[in-house]
Amino acid sequence: MTEHDLRQHVEFSDQDHDHSVVMAEVTTSPGSGGTARVSLHAEAGHITPGRRAVLVDAVLNLPEVRDSTRLEAAFQLGDSESLHRLQERCEDARTHPAGWSALLAANLQPAVAASTTREDEPPG
Repeated sequence: MTEHDLRQHVEFSDQDHDHSVVMAEVTTSPGSGGTARVSLHAEAGHITPGRRAVLVDAVLNLPEVRDSTRLEAAFQLGDSESLHRLQERCEDARTHPAGWSALLAANLQPAVAASTTREDEPPG
């Protein structure tokens, strides 16, 4: 990590808790085409299904992450919800265990420009 890298924190609470139950630390380099590095964390105990997927979506929707071409993510080994969402949203995802964590390296799908129209929409 260099002094110019951008660090962001994303977190979500669960319906039954008044504190954050899932969170992520995101590091990206300035400019497009780099690698986004993400560390996903979940509190111990029951977490409502879908919260981890919401966290992954929020991270992957950050403009700085969308501008990146590669993703490196670390999350708790056994966190199948995060793994499945990352596999759905990324290309060529490869994982391997590292102690109590799982490490994922993947290509990010190219961001679609907001000005792009669908084929079934008339221009203008």
